[in-house]
Amino acid sequence: MSRFVVTPEAKADLKEIRDFIAEDDPAAAKRQLTKFRQAFARLGRFPLLGHPREDVLTSSPVCFLPVGSYEVVYRPDTKPVTIVRVLHGGRNIPALLA
Repeated sequence: MSRFVVTPEAKADLKEIRDFIAEDDPAAAKRQLTKFRQAFARLGRFPLLGHPREDVLTSSPVCFLPVGSYEVVYRPDTKPVTIVRVLHGGRNIPALLA
């Protein structure tokens, strides 16, 4: 059994990220997705690895784990850990999580 699940929204985020990066460098897109999968697996083993951002980004019960320029948004209180979104740090994260 997997230690994490990925929401449909997060799957859509991953596809968008892959497609965007692959326009210039398909190999780089593949490497980035591998980094995300590795981060998801780490969160499945260590759900408290990330940090909450209730102060600025959201009042939702989620935590954030940076992966390069991206933030993996996840619910550490679920079993398995739920990957909610995968968002570029330059995007309007509060609006996307509202």
